[in-house]
Amino acid sequence: MRQETERWRKETYPKSKERDVEFNSVSGEPIKELFTPADIEGLDYLRDLGFPGEYPFTRGVQPNMYRGRLWTMRQFAGFGTARESNQRYKFLLENGQTGLSVAFDMPTLMGYDSDHPFSEGEVGRCGVAIDSLADMEILFDGIPLDKVSTSMTINGPAAILWAMYIAAAEKQGVSSDKLRGTIQNDILKEYIAQKSWIFPPEPSMRIITDIFAFGAEHVPQWNTISISGYHIREAGATAVQELAFTLADGFAYVEAGIKAGLDVDKFAPRLSFFFNSHIDFFEEIAKYRAARRIWARYMKEKYGAKNPRSWLLRFHTQTAGCSLTAQQPENNIVRTAFEALAAVLGGTQSLHTNSMDEVLALPTEKAVEIALRTQQIIAYETGVTNTIDPLAGSYYVEYLTNYMEEKAEEYFRKIEELGGVLKAIEKGFFQKEIADAAYQYQKALEKKERILVGVNEFVKENETLDIEILKIDPKLEEEQIARVRKLRESRDNVAVREKLDALEKAARGNDNLMPYILDAVRVYATLGEIVQTLKNVFGEYREQPIF
Repeated sequence: MRQETERWRKETYPKSKERDVEFNSVSGEPIKELFTPADIEGLDYLRDLGFPGEYPFTRGVQPNMYRGRLWTMRQFAGFGTARESNQRYKFLLENGQTGLSVAFDMPTLMGYDSDHPFSEGEVGRCGVAIDSLADMEILFDGIPLDKVSTSMTINGPAAILWAMYIAAAEKQGVSSDKLRGTIQNDILKEYIAQKSWIFPPEPSMRIITDIFAFGAEHVPQWNTISISGYHIREAGATAVQELAFTLADGFAYVEAGIKAGLDVDKFAPRLSFFFNSHIDFFEEIAKYRAARRIWARYMKEKYGAKNPRSWLLRFHTQTAGCSLTAQQPENNIVRTAFEALAAVLGGTQSLHTNSMDEVLALPTEKAVEIALRTQQIIAYETGVTNTIDPLAGSYYVEYLTNYMEEKAEEYFRKIEELGGVLKAIEKGFFQKEIADAAYQYQKALEKKERILVGVNEFVKENETLDIEILKIDPKLEEEQIARVRKLRESRDNVAVREKLDALEKAARGNDNLMPYILDAVRVYATLGEIVQTLKNVFGEYREQPIF
């Protein structure tokens, strides 16, 4: 076959003239004109692919995949105050969304209350402002928390927001063992890409392993972390870098849990992942298939996990925000549809589809409805859910899956040589790799080696923006500040002080911090007060410049 392929390449293919363009993936990887059985000669079906629901899970984590249950349709949403976001959640649920995903504003992500000077101008702008349990109660007012699965995109203060959610459920009469959902809680990718950290790496990893232990005992249906490649990709990484750096972070969390004395099979089944779905259709599908196979092998063979559920890589996907354009924004509906289809063909467990206007502002109700309808059309009209992993056996897809795995292994070796993930972060390895990749992508756009419709080609002269843009009323910030100040005046401040003192004492020792955080939340200590208490012990992280 290899000889025949070479013969065809030399004798027959040159008879057709090739277009004068670069045939590269969006990551810049060169793509051959044809793939044949010769490209997957070493592929062993049972060893490398297997069957859905069986090791190594290349073809999916469930035996029946979407024939049994569709993915969770989970639109990322939050803006203004808890009351405004609560109304958006109810709108999405009424329109067929099957899970919630909370977007917090920047002050909440950084652990500041809304009346902190650093919060000025940012309250409720890129997500919802949550200062205390009182806000969390409003956020989910009328939404039974034992009936819905909720994802919360929060990292530095993840333990505190999770405690608020658990306490809000208690107020509804829902015990923690009934709760389903995910906290992102992935601090390593914050140091690598997104940059919204609070504490230094060592205490951050302690908080995360405390969450693993608490979740295994008290919130058994909750995913205690969502190890995220999404933000790594949005920062400019290639698909291989996203795959490799995300899994390397996952290995670091597993090693931290084992080092903390936890049984790997107690916490690993609740580890989940979060990937980007970019515009290069096949590269994305291969990435997901390779990720499942690598994770299963490492969990079984390197970390000694015996529970098959510990081997499963379950993941949420969001279509690529960085692929959307401010120019001709309606084109973003099409981009998102292709990206969502790649995520589904790659076997995602839940999916967020970006709205066409997200490059300009938070989405309007109309734009988010179209994004949700995109998922529903894929699910109910296209037929792609009728069979499992339908692209398996494609010479190209199998070759690309193997290729992604090999390249990821090369990165794992480099990270190991640097002393592991934390050392590699300190040395700026990830940051530089991503910056270099982003620079190469931008150069390709500027040279028109890569065409971006509406941006560097097919441009409309004198284009005017004719879509609705969501604007956040500045008065909402004033209302939120007034709310948190009124809360501090009306609560039992003696109880708050006692709980914060107990938390600080625990932070100076070795106790699991979650029960102390939960106690503070229940008496309405604010996010900023709890974060400051932990800062008193752990300090704050300051990144060393690397360029």
